[in-house]
Amino acid sequence: MTENTETIEKSKMPKAIPFIIGNEAAERFSFYAIRAIMPTFLVAQFFNPTANPALTTVAEAKSNELNHLFVVFAYFMPLIGGIVADWFFGKFKVILYISLVYALGNLILAMSTHNLHAFTFGLIIIAIAAGGIKSCVSANVGDQFDTSNQHLLNKVYGWFYFSINAGSVLSTLAIPIVYHSYGPELAFGIPGILMCIATFIFWLGRKKYVRVPPTGVKKENFVSILWYALIKLFSNRKGKTVWQAVGEKFSPQSIDGIQAVLRVLTVFAFTPVFWALWDQNLSEWVLQAKKLDRHIFGIELLPEQIQTFNPIFLISMIPVCTYGIFPFLKKIGIEATPLRKIGTGLFLTGASFIIIALLQEKIDAGATPSCWWQILSYLILSFAEIMVSMTCLEYAYTHSPVSMKSTMSALYLLGVAAGNLFVTYINDNIAGGGFFSKFTGAAYFWLFIKILAAFFVLFILVAKRLPEKSYINEEKHTS
Repeated sequence: MTENTETIEKSKMPKAIPFIIGNEAAERFSFYAIRAIMPTFLVAQFFNPTANPALTTVAEAKSNELNHLFVVFAYFMPLIGGIVADWFFGKFKVILYISLVYALGNLILAMSTHNLHAFTFGLIIIAIAAGGIKSCVSANVGDQFDTSNQHLLNKVYGWFYFSINAGSVLSTLAIPIVYHSYGPELAFGIPGILMCIATFIFWLGRKKYVRVPPTGVKKENFVSILWYALIKLFSNRKGKTVWQAVGEKFSPQSIDGIQAVLRVLTVFAFTPVFWALWDQNLSEWVLQAKKLDRHIFGIELLPEQIQTFNPIFLISMIPVCTYGIFPFLKKIGIEATPLRKIGTGLFLTGASFIIIALLQEKIDAGATPSCWWQILSYLILSFAEIMVSMTCLEYAYTHSPVSMKSTMSALYLLGVAAGNLFVTYINDNIAGGGFFSKFTGAAYFWLFIKILAAFFVLFILVAKRLPEKSYINEEKHTS
């Protein structure tokens, strides 16, 4: 009787999970609330306050540049945050203390709506803090489980993912209304309040968390081994291959991990172009929405609210794909492999942007097309995100050994940063009257469609030659 009771107790969800989920929902509300209104706010407040048509192109380019630079910092920092947590301080301390910095950034933002330099400084602090805790929060979920309740991981990560999108939906619906009705101070202040709440919720669970202690600096880490391999590549190896030479100093398991990373990175090399286009739905598409007829069922949506369709479609389409489309394809003999999904996602991304480019052509001609076309683009882009983003995370997990899974997640997020860094450069060049300044209006979107098309063709050629090695069975055996 005691044994059965003990089994039931171990099968329960860890007590720390509600605090983690609550913290994530509030933090994501804060993050996406800022992104929801930032594109239009920057143009109206700093770059073109008089709404001068002659300044529209440069003003929107400057706004897009700052938006994408914000994302660059937010998605580069997970690598740093993960290393600091794993090697030095542990996840709990990093999440708690950086969350306080996060809240400080929100305070600076709310108090700097009339000072561009101070506002930008606040954005940088928020981006660094949001990125610094990103890899730690998701990993902290897994730390709460052991072999007795690991079968609940899929369920809890489902709730975790739902909390992210719930925060996004609520913030993109509510904060634009606050912004247009009560001004930017309150609109940027509310995310700060939510971030304080997120930090408090996380602190409340401090005695319930399973805390994995930091390991210290690992001698056989990714950077050290890869750097040594590069040295051996350009040195006298006395007839040995690069990896044979590296094997004289590092263990076979570590070398296998590095080789796995390099194989997966071949696939991930195509994700920056996806994110370069995808993240425009939270900046360039929002600015385009200002010029659309936004009446839906007798209600006029705010331009910042149309982006809400992305998380709504995403939540809706995940079960449709998982339990409907993918099983159906398998039933008729078409295996939805990770590489096929990624290729399909790249194609769908291009299709969504073609609609956006055609919409922009009508706007450039003086028309005011319906926002339903942009909503259709969001639907297609949501399918693309499922195919690329979720598949890449799965691919990174199944094609890398246990020792490299955290590294692969961080490197995947670097792809988001790289894609946004490219878009930042394009918009900076446009604002400065450089080479890309001729790509305005619809030409801007067609430029990215052509870039994506080139990468899509290259992906098809490379995907056929990619060696695959799954570590799932091996991992189950070793565990």
